[in-house]
Amino acid sequence: MRRALPVVPAVLVQIVAITLLATSGCGIRATTVPVDVGAAPSRVSCDAPEKPDTQNGVQGFRATLELVCGSELVGVERVVPMPEKKLVRDPVALVAQALLESLERTPTTEERDAGFTTGVPGGLTAGAPRAGDPAGTVRLSRKPEDLPPVALSQIVCTLAGSEAVSAGPGPVVLGGPDEDPPRAWECTDAVRSRPESVATLGEIVRPTSS
Repeated sequence: MRRALPVVPAVLVQIVAITLLATSGCGIRATTVPVDVGAAPSRVSCDAPEKPDTQNGVQGFRATLELVCGSELVGVERVVPMPEKKLVRDPVALVAQALLESLERTPTTEERDAGFTTGVPGGLTAGAPRAGDPAGTVRLSRKPEDLPPVALSQIVCTLAGSEAVSAGPGPVVLGGPDEDPPRAWECTDAVRSRPESVATLGEIVRPTSS
């Protein structure tokens, strides 16, 4: 004969069921406390301000400065004043110095509102080429390869767009304050779209015969 199974009390069944329900919710516990993940990212327009007016008393020349906006280089037209302290007489170096000083300045309120910034460090100066340097060489007060990549991209593309510095399409020749030979950098579409990826060292330019 089969033995009859013991009858489980109804109260015990209820206790087991409640225990199973309590343990089945293990994991991430619900919370009513709000989680602050910060403000939603805002989009910048990168719309360059209107072209500057030369009637405002600023003595200078029109130039396109390459500023950073949305992780890319975007050209902004400005009236660039000539340096008050003319440390060099070389005309190319003078224009390059004026462009560097403008790149170093904090963007205007309108430019900042549109998302523009600059990575060019302050105190950078431009000098004339040395004997044997190719024509148009700009000697910087710091080695170009020691500059932040974005700053180097801004300088290269700004100088490349200046008719007074660059005679035409082609590389920009930069050197440092030491005896190292100058090197050439090009402002390509890749540099403009990803300025942080510019080659640290440009191609060495052979000295010209004296």
